[in-house]
Amino acid sequence: MNYCIPRILCVDDEPLNLCLLQATLLPRGYDVVIATNGQCALDEIRMGRIDICLLDVMMPGMDGFEVCRSIKSDDRYRNIPVVLITSLTDTDNRIRGIEVGADDFISKPFDKGEVLARIKMLLHVKLLNNRLNSAYHNIARLSAFGEQIIANFDPVNFNFMEKIDSIVHQIIKNRFDLFDSPQTVVIGIIDETAGIQWLRYDSLGKDIDRSIIKMNLDRTLVFSDNDKPAVFFYNEDGPDLETSTLVERLRKHRIPVSNMVRYANESFCVIALNYGREVTTHDATVLSSVVMQSLFLRSLAVQVKDTESAFEYTGFALARASEANDEDTGDHIVRIGHYCALLAAQLGMSEKFVQEIRSQASLHDVGKIHVSSAVLKKAGKLTDVEWHEMKMHTLHGSKIIGGHLRMRMADTIALTHHERYDGGGYPYGLSGEQIPIEGRITNLADQYDALRNTRCYKPAFDHETTCRIIIEGDGRTMPHHFDPVVLNAFKVLKNKFAEVYEQLTCFERHEVEAVTA
Repeated sequence: MNYCIPRILCVDDEPLNLCLLQATLLPRGYDVVIATNGQCALDEIRMGRIDICLLDVMMPGMDGFEVCRSIKSDDRYRNIPVVLITSLTDTDNRIRGIEVGADDFISKPFDKGEVLARIKMLLHVKLLNNRLNSAYHNIARLSAFGEQIIANFDPVNFNFMEKIDSIVHQIIKNRFDLFDSPQTVVIGIIDETAGIQWLRYDSLGKDIDRSIIKMNLDRTLVFSDNDKPAVFFYNEDGPDLETSTLVERLRKHRIPVSNMVRYANESFCVIALNYGREVTTHDATVLSSVVMQSLFLRSLAVQVKDTESAFEYTGFALARASEANDEDTGDHIVRIGHYCALLAAQLGMSEKFVQEIRSQASLHDVGKIHVSSAVLKKAGKLTDVEWHEMKMHTLHGSKIIGGHLRMRMADTIALTHHERYDGGGYPYGLSGEQIPIEGRITNLADQYDALRNTRCYKPAFDHETTCRIIIEGDGRTMPHHFDPVVLNAFKVLKNKFAEVYEQLTCFERHEVEAVTA
């Protein structure tokens, strides 16, 4: 199949010569464009695609040498082969032609066979040059794309479907004159239920249409049946029995196929269809490299998320250890994280901050590991020595957590969650915004949960009583102990606090009942 019929620009001020060239070229299937002077020739080149220029030298006004120099000095057109057709045979004129960038010469009167042979040769050279230029531009574009992916790679929030969209936008045709890119891309993904999700992307000039489609294709046709990815390319003129069945099936699903490049592994495939020219191993290599890059990032993101989950579980287990001597059988540390996340979101904190405080606030009391059980469980008033030991759990917690950057928020919370906005807290008596926001948030969340639960020194209060104590005060707990902004957020969210308490406390209670039954 001729994906793009070669267009040959014939430039001569003699109508007879133009007629002779047309009579030679048109029967061979070439698209012939004529120009009668140099300026018209340059206008034709600027207006549309020209594959070869057959250029008379001796023309009035702008001669062939000047036209050739103008073509070759423009980066947009310098790859167009220019053949000077001239009756000038002296060495000086040929040297001049070489100096202005002519690719070949044909002497008048020309021989039809020679003209056709030289055109065939130059078209082949131009094709190879175009492929080389395409390879260079693709490599440069994909290198920039890869750098951008790495610079913006966020494994915790990695979204593979968004990455698929970005892949397609890199390889699909997004201009009407782009012949090195596919017109259509079809993606197949085997999901968790072993079903196949099919996505189709179609170039609409500057826009790309994305749709979910239904296709009933045998998996062996599109996916690799082993650990090694498979990459194929197909052209309609070339016999390819291995791919022909897939081509037929795609056409039955109303997906036209003139050529195709396919990448496939066991659970993912990309089919790029209908380039504006024949496809080659280069196109298969480009598709394979960009897809494998994104699949590698997906694999890396999964591993990082697994590590993140293990990290959070380790922190949770450490927080559990801090409750070993606590009378509270409820899931206090989990509830604290949920309360803090609610408050942080209400305060307009970033999603990253919300997620971090949800997991790291659970370590707020980890320093109690160093506090004796006699102090933790004492029903009466603590002595000065015992109270000093109790207050030290904030410093112990900070020391246990350490200074790792990943645990910065947990460290801050452990150290400051008992500081009060009015400066009456511990261990340092910080006040106002001297207290980090995560400490101010956790302070209120911890106070709510402590009031809701039975302690050796107090009974459990219901939600309404707890809210009244926090908002209005009871002498021991007062509203000025809390950041006013955090307190206002609590007033908005107090019903959600009750929901969190009931859901998580009931869950824990049912677990205990199931074990003791």
